[in-house]
Amino acid sequence: MSRIPQTPIVELLPSTVPFVGPEALERQRGVAFKARLGANESGFGPAPSVVAVIAAAANDVWKYCDPENYDLKQALARHHGVKPENIAVGEGIDALFGYAVRMFVAPGISVATSLGAYPTFNFHVNGYGGRLVTTPYVADREDPASLLALARAENARLLFFANPDNPMGSWWSASVVSELIATIPDGTLLILDEAYGEFAPEGTLPPLDVSNPRLLRFRTFSKAYGLAGARIGYVIGEAELVKSFDKVRNHFGVNRVAQAAALAALADQAYLRTVIGKVERARARISDIARANGLAPLPSATNFVTIDCGRDGAFAKRLLDELITRGIFVRMPGVAPLNRCIRVSAAPDAELDLFAELLPEALRAV
Repeated sequence: MSRIPQTPIVELLPSTVPFVGPEALERQRGVAFKARLGANESGFGPAPSVVAVIAAAANDVWKYCDPENYDLKQALARHHGVKPENIAVGEGIDALFGYAVRMFVAPGISVATSLGAYPTFNFHVNGYGGRLVTTPYVADREDPASLLALARAENARLLFFANPDNPMGSWWSASVVSELIATIPDGTLLILDEAYGEFAPEGTLPPLDVSNPRLLRFRTFSKAYGLAGARIGYVIGEAELVKSFDKVRNHFGVNRVAQAAALAALADQAYLRTVIGKVERARARISDIARANGLAPLPSATNFVTIDCGRDGAFAKRLLDELITRGIFVRMPGVAPLNRCIRVSAAPDAELDLFAELLPEALRAV
């Protein structure tokens, strides 16, 4: 019996996942990790007030969600000082990236990004037949000037830029990002990933301008709010531009429990401030552990610390594998020269105690 042909684009793509999850590694190893420090989740969890709302919302899980995300859009609009029509909600930033790419990218359309930047965005571009063009990081940071030059030279339809950045944890000031926004070429839309914005120093995120039709800003409840498993994020932008998400999004994609959890998380800003403080302390401790072992932590405005291992990517991969063997889940950038590093997520003290104990052992094994 013959197989039904897939589209030419899909036929040529590998069946792959941008990230190998800790669960897959646990299945391969046959044992659970002792410390989950690789996925940039919030090991501090959601607020107790949010957990209570999730428990209560479970009773209504037999109902479909509100496909308009009305209550959450209203709350986000009040929180950010914009109108509800400036916000679209989706199943995490990853899904919203996919919708944005679907809206603007067709086979052969150029998309500009940094070499080694967040791979799930690239996954969506490849899936719609887009042409990815890249420019290297400069001094371990995405370089706005290089990205602008690339977008102009390649007539890019989309330009991807993260501030703060994953995987390096670096960031630019609001003034630099505002200059990038102001100089985006005609015909180019800026995809501004601000998933880690809550952790960044004051003066990192530019003021919101929802009059600009060449800018989309992406935020999430996965990081600081501790709802990575709920899969819920949102995009802020000019009203007509944001309205286009209704043409392509999965209208029942954000489940009912996630909607309730996000509303409760947004309301508990006191807990958010507590988590931000815990992340700051955890970053400092990870950096101290790295330095105590002869490694160099990079400055970070995120909920992780990228650690320069001082050698090449092969050395960093061996160190990562030795840590995994010892039950410590970490990740590393995938592209040279960034892959000389490993990346360690902020976590409670008990998990960082294990990292401090086992890192020297892993280094000796390498």
